[in-house]
This record gives sequence, C-alpha cells and structure tokens, in this order.
Amino acid sequence: MKTSLEFFFDCSSPWTYLAFVRLLERAPHLPINLIWKPILVGGVFNKVNGDVYSQRANPNPIKAAYYKKDLGDWARLAGVKLISPSVFPVRSVTAMRGCFFALSQDKLVPYAKALFEAYWEQDQDIGQHEVIADCASKAGLDGAACLEAAASPEAKAGLLANTEELIVRGGFGSPTFFVNHDDMFFGNDRLELVEAAIRRFVSEG
Repeated sequence: MKTSLEFFFDCSSPWTYLAFVRLLERAPHLPINLIWKPILVGGVFNKVNGDVYSQRANPNPIKAAYYKKDLGDWARLAGVKLISPSVFPVRSVTAMRGCFFALSQDKLVPYAKALFEAYWEQDQDIGQHEVIADCASKAGLDGAACLEAAASPEAKAGLLANTEELIVRGGFGSPTFFVNHDDMFFGNDRLELVEAAIRRFVSEG
C-alpha cells in the first residue's frame, strides 16, 4: 500500500519552486500517492503568519544577506536558475486557480513547471492573463479554457478550500508536505525528512 504525500504549494514562492523540482526527482523512486494541493499562500499569511509582511517591510540586513546566499546555494544544488523578479510579491491567485483545470486534464506538473519557470527564471508576471495562458499552452492546455476555468466558482472554491485546509491542519506557508495526512513538514529543506518519514511508514507496514 502506497503512502500518501500531499504537497501544498503556491508558485509565487522560490522555496516552493526548489521543492517542486526536487520532489519530482524523488517521487518516481518513492512508494507514494502524490497529491497536489494548490493554495494561495497570501491567504495563509493573512490568517496565521502575518509576520512575513513586517519582515519584508523592515528586513534585517544580516539575515537578508544570508537569505540570498542560502537561496543561491539551494538553487545550484537543484540545478535551478533563480532570479529576483521585477514584480514581487506577485498576485498568483488566477494562476493557482488554473491549477484545478490542469489537474482535471492531468497536466498539473507541466502547468506548474511553466508557471515557476516563467516567474522565477524569465521574469514574467504570472498575475497577467496572457502569461497564464501562455504557460497553459506550454503545458499542452488550451490557454483560453484555462483562464475561463480559473474564473469559475469551482476553481475559486477549490483554492479557498485548500488554503483553509492547510491552515486548519497547522500549516503556515509554502511548501508544506503531509505524509499520511498527519505528519507535517514545512520547507524545501525538509524534503529529506519527508523521504525518511515515507520510508519509515513503509518499513512499519
């Protein structure tokens, strides 16, 4: 029996991009049922992690310098090119609602990959409809249909439900992993712990 691994994510986060790339490398080698959970990380911050906004407004210069180095080190390790986007933070709500259309078409991974690359490598504003449509097209989806679906009540409710679910289950940001529903891990740098937890569940049978 496979272990469930839920991945709560928002493409507006660089750490989530790193986790996404690294998870895709590991997933084929793990006995897991991978469940994609698109969220709006700003909605999470607004309710349970508002300190993020004050830290952005008044960054500690020492910590900020190390943050930049740390992000660069992880990017090199993951083989990912990361830039500082011209628009940050980005309004990712429509793009993340589009994930539900991508899921329905079994195209979530290429769609999310296109969003991550557009924003974190190509400096494109994934809050803009034309960029979202282009990312959908790159994933093999109909761009206009993706935008139409993203505006639907179902997509709006789905994104809200996932965001609220993460908060209720103790999450406070992106990326967040849950192994077998109850074992939570936060952050790209916890992926090794996620993998260890999966293997422990398997060995305990």
